[in-house]
This record gives sequence, C-alpha cells and structure tokens, in this order.
Amino acid sequence: MAGARSIYIAAPEGDTGKSLVALGLVDVLARRVRRVGVFRPVTRGAAADDEILALLLGHAASAARPEACVGVTYEDVHLDPDGALATIVERYRELARDCDAVVIVGSDYTDVATPTELTFNARVAANLGAPVLLVVSGHERTPEGVAGVVHVGAAELALVHARPVGVVVNRCDPDQLGAVVAAVAGDGLPAWALPETPLLSAPRVLDLMAALGGELLFGDEALLEREAEHLLVCGMNVEHILERLLDGQVCIGAGDRPEVLVALASAHAAAGFPSLAAVVLNGGFRPGARVVELVRGLDEHLPVLLTDHDSYDAARIVASTRGVVGDSRRKVDTALGVFVAHADPEQLVHVLDVPPSDVVTPLMFEAMLLERARAADAHIVLPEGTDERILRAASTLLSRQVVRLTLLGSEAQVRARAAASAVDLDDVAIVDPATSELVEPFAAEYTRLRAHRGMTLERARDIVRDVTYFGTMMVHTDRADGVVSGAAHSTAHTLAPAFEIIKTVPGTGSASSVFFMCLEDRVLVYGDCAVIRDPTVDQLADIAISAAATAAQFGIEPRIAMLSYSTGTSGAGAEVEKVRAATHLVSSRRPDLLVDGPLQYDAAVDASVARDKMPGSDVAGRATVLVFPDLNTGNNTYKAVQRSAGAVAIGPVLQGLSRPVNDLSRGATVRDIVNTIAITAVQAAAQPGR
Repeated sequence: MAGARSIYIAAPEGDTGKSLVALGLVDVLARRVRRVGVFRPVTRGAAADDEILALLLGHAASAARPEACVGVTYEDVHLDPDGALATIVERYRELARDCDAVVIVGSDYTDVATPTELTFNARVAANLGAPVLLVVSGHERTPEGVAGVVHVGAAELALVHARPVGVVVNRCDPDQLGAVVAAVAGDGLPAWALPETPLLSAPRVLDLMAALGGELLFGDEALLEREAEHLLVCGMNVEHILERLLDGQVCIGAGDRPEVLVALASAHAAAGFPSLAAVVLNGGFRPGARVVELVRGLDEHLPVLLTDHDSYDAARIVASTRGVVGDSRRKVDTALGVFVAHADPEQLVHVLDVPPSDVVTPLMFEAMLLERARAADAHIVLPEGTDERILRAASTLLSRQVVRLTLLGSEAQVRARAAASAVDLDDVAIVDPATSELVEPFAAEYTRLRAHRGMTLERARDIVRDVTYFGTMMVHTDRADGVVSGAAHSTAHTLAPAFEIIKTVPGTGSASSVFFMCLEDRVLVYGDCAVIRDPTVDQLADIAISAAATAAQFGIEPRIAMLSYSTGTSGAGAEVEKVRAATHLVSSRRPDLLVDGPLQYDAAVDASVARDKMPGSDVAGRATVLVFPDLNTGNNTYKAVQRSAGAVAIGPVLQGLSRPVNDLSRGATVRDIVNTIAITAVQAAAQPGR
C-alpha cells in the first residue's frame, strides 16, 4: 500500500508493557516526520475510553479524533471475525492517507474469538501490510525462556504471512539485559531489552482508594494522583515501622492504633525521613477527633484513607492493583527515559525505514532539543529550587535522562515542596547558598571580579548567598555548565549577575536574545525581542552574528534578514540607514554568512514577494534568522505571530555571553522551563573545551 509507513506492535501474552514500546516509537517518529498516526485495530469499548490511544495521541500532538483511530470492538470480532478484519483494513487506510507514519497497537488479551490472539493480530498486520515489532515479557523468565517465547511467537506470525522485523523484551531483570539480547539473537531479528521499572505499573493513591472502596479522611486531594511505589503493613511496633519507611510508600495500619498514625505523620513531615504516598487505616475504625487534629497539625497534606477491609484484604488489594503508564506525567517521562536508554532510536528508525521529513513541526523541534541536550550531558543549575514549576520540569528532565541538575535552596524546604507536589527528586543535587562551604571561595572570586567597583569581601559574602548570584558563580567556576532562572525573579535579577560575572564572548560587544518561533512547518529565529531596547549599528551586527551562531547550534541553516520598513533601496531615513549600515558590518565581519537587508518581513519570508522586491537575493523569501531594528518591533512581532499564527515561541534565549545563562518568564509553564533548560544544555555543549 502506498502512503504511510507503519509498524504493528503485537504481543503473544498480556502484561508485556507494549504501551511503553508504543510510546517510545511515537516519540522516535515524532522527531522525523510531521504527522504520526496511531491506530488501534481492536478496542474494548468506546474509542474515547481507550487509555493507550489517549496517551499516544496526546504525545503525538495528533489532531485526529479518537473515533478515527480505531477499527472495531471485541464484540465485533466475536460476531464476525472476517467482517471485522475487513472493517479494520478500511478504517486503517482512511487514517493512513493523512499520515507520514502510523504506529499500530495490537489487542490487549481480553478474549478475541480466534485460536490465539497473536494469530489474530498477525492476520491484521498482514492485511494492513505492516511489519510487526514483537513485544514479549522478560518478567521472571530466564534469557533462554524469553528466547523460547520469541521463537514460538515468530513462528506463529510466519504462519499467517506476517513479517516480524524486531523484538522488544520488556520487564527484564536489569542485570540480564545483555544475556536476553544474546539469547533472542538466535532468531535473526534485531532485539532490544528493557529493564523492569516498578514505577510504571505502580497505581495512583486514587486507584487504591477506589479499589479499597475507601474514603479520604483528610489530606491534600491533589496528592491522590501520586504513585504508590511501595507497600508496608504496619503490624509491628513504631520503632520497627520507622526503620522500614520508603519514599512513595503506602502504609497500612489498623484504624484503632493512633500511635501508628501519629508516628507516620511525624516521619512524613520530618526532614531526613521518606516522603510517604498515603496512609490507609483499615478495619473501619475512625481515629478520635483529637488524634485527627494532632496529625493534621503535623502534616495536613499527607492523604489518610479509611477502609472497612481488614489488614490482610487491604494489603492484598493494594498489592494487586496495577497502574498504567499514561496516568501521570512522571510515568510518561520515566517510560521515555527507559526507552531511549535501552532501545537505540537510530537502529529502530532504520528497521522501520522511515525517511526524515523536510518539514520541522514544533513537536519535532522540541524532540530535537531533548535529543541534543541528552547528548550534551550538561550540568545545569536552577536557582529557584522551591518553585513548583521548576521542580516539575526537573523531574521530567531527570526521568528522561536529559541533563544533570543542581537545585538551590534549603534542602528541607525544597524536598518538602517536592513532596507536597508529588515530585521525585531522587537524582538531583540540592545546595543551600545560605550554608554552603562555597560561599567563601565565591565571595573571594566575586571581590576580585568587582574590585574596580570597590567591592569588599564582607559585601561579597552577602551578595553570593543570593541564589541567582550563587548559581552564576557555579557556572563561572566550572561547577556547572549553565544556569536557568527567572520563574520567580525579574529579568534584571537574572541578567545582572551574568553581566557582572560571566560577561560577553570576546569580540562580541553586546549580549542579546532570540526566540525560536516554531511555526506549523518550520522554525525561525527572531532577535532581539527581549534585551536591547534600541540597538546601535554595532549592536545590530552583534545580534545578527550571535543569532546566526545560535541558529546553527540548533540545526537551522542561518540566512539572516536585517528587517526594516523598506526593502533594498526603496526607502530612506535614519532607521533604514542604520539597518543598511548594520548589514554591511555583518558582511565585513563575517563574509561567510548569508545576510541581506534592509528587508521588509514579507520579502524576507515569502518567496513570491521576494521575487518582486529583491530578485536574485540569497536570503529574501527564505530567511531563517530575522533581526528586528528595535525591541519594540521585535517584541510585538513575536507576540503577534505567537497569538495569531498559533506558533510555539521558545525563549528568550540569551546569546553572546561567555557561558550559558537563560532567563525565564515569570509566567513560564513547565513546558517552557523544560525547553529552556534543554536549550541551555545544548549551548553548553558548544562551549570551547567541552
């Protein structure tokens, strides 16, 4: 069939975690093509209720309606298997017409009316002309046992002419990954092994409350979304309970043992103790009012649930309740991190034979940012360690293994805020500038740098304890590769330490900024839209040269348009002459760069306009870097394009500094912060000596 490239994800059994594999594949494809489709041949009910479909469509940023992405229901297969197959093929073809690639996710082992469910999936794959990626479980299996399952599954696919192109063994013993791949290689298929990751199947506290038929006695309802990663039945004395506490644990105790509840709440609130997911009081016993008052005074956020089940039944229900990958952002980030770390994306793309697209969508650009940041292996410091958005962005980046991070602030306050926000900070360093041993060396260095301004050591000690100055000093002294701040501070507060300590690149007189403007089909670089109010000729040239370097760092071929209200020689006046002079200065300083100006915006980006106004120009009509004559024009233009054209604006990205420092808007979303940190990591990788 001509059209979309496709891959069919099939499993010979249930609980293989094929949704993780599907999510990873959608992520890989989103980096290469514009339109990634998702198709479910068989669903249990309404398309809108299919959790896997909702997860994948959300990650692919697909505009397709869920109803257009499903074939038939299990009931349809029971009633007429051949008719159901014909409907599946027809509906798939309708979807694939508008896609560059399609990830097809097989059925979920809830009784398809055929001899084996894998055979049914194989028939579907063969009729769709889609190669099969076989997903098997390595849970509690030896490498030889896994190889046996793969051999039988591959043979079953071949019987109905389905074509297997690879195997993913999920939920493996982390110490057996290499042995599993070696054992599976005997069937001649490319193979990848993913480790068992308990978090991905952990239920939310909300799921446990429903399974227990329980109620929330008190606590923060928002924390019912937290994952319950461990279980402890508190049948021992308090001393031994405290020895066994873990982060993300659900503790089950009798409702008529108030000392256990008080001890658990005290531990949850205390610095140095694990952050619990919830407490379950069983037996239907309600603690007395004074006990509740005391516990809420210790920590009013900790969810405390009440159930009528006894200890055994409550523990059995909690232990048997499983979550799904798509029920939390943290799980999605962890799943993608596991997939990238253990499945080679380039090898997968080669197996799928999906050529890259010339189009660059916002999703593709953001995926590229994370990919390049991961390769940079940079260490970024975040001064605003108690801001919830910063914590959530940090959790996303750490889960996806994109960067190494240091958060600044009181460790007790940072961890308390993280616990209250259900954020995992297991792999993050936390430094308190108020008590750090680095204050003295930082103060001495700052005194040296600012001696010409009369700086004293005593004043410097106070200054470097400020989180933004402390973070900038970490970068200056090579203890971090870059700093990102501004979610809770002004732009001036972020930039002042950078200008005082980091300073500009030799040969560049001015630091400036750009925005990456992600349009529907391409990415443009706008500068300066945030820093220099009314640039001089020299500053305009600095902005253009720095913006070209920034564009090149992120895979955008720089073609610089120096913008004005007239094109070529059609206009005159001081503003036009400033742009014309800046254009000549860029050409003389960097003859290797493609630059033209003055150009009006339409002549810069529209080929048909460029043919009339600037025929023969190497830039007009195809500019990628647009330099505005002043901050008023640049700031208003980027916001107009962002709002009117639905563009994703990433920035401001600071440029021209000797080391990466980036500023956040105080209205920044978690997505904005993730992108800015990734950009900072990529900038760090381009630093001399790295």
